[in-house]
Amino acid sequence: MFISSAYAASSAASSDWTSFVPMVVIFVLFYFMLIRPQMKQAKEQRAMIAALAVGDEVATSSGILGKVTKVSDNVISLEIAANIVISVQKPAIQAKLEKGTIKSI
Repeated sequence: MFISSAYAASSAASSDWTSFVPMVVIFVLFYFMLIRPQMKQAKEQRAMIAALAVGDEVATSSGILGKVTKVSDNVISLEIAANIVISVQKPAIQAKLEKGTIKSI
């Protein structure tokens, strides 16, 4: 015999394990590049909303700028102009502005 017998059984067991490794690597990359930063940003947003107080200047997600006049459990009252107060849900608050930002605009 000039040709020896080939045995492929030993490589089949290792291919099952090595085909699973790229899936794990992709999941780890997704976690550190997408999921973790998004969770951190959501945590910072919740902390900002929980710390709102009367007199703070805020911007809503729809672009309305106003000064907080009243804070309750789920709703915040914003003064958007002289004697004009609107009620906005807390999750609609996008950012807390520095004092004097509204007057400078």
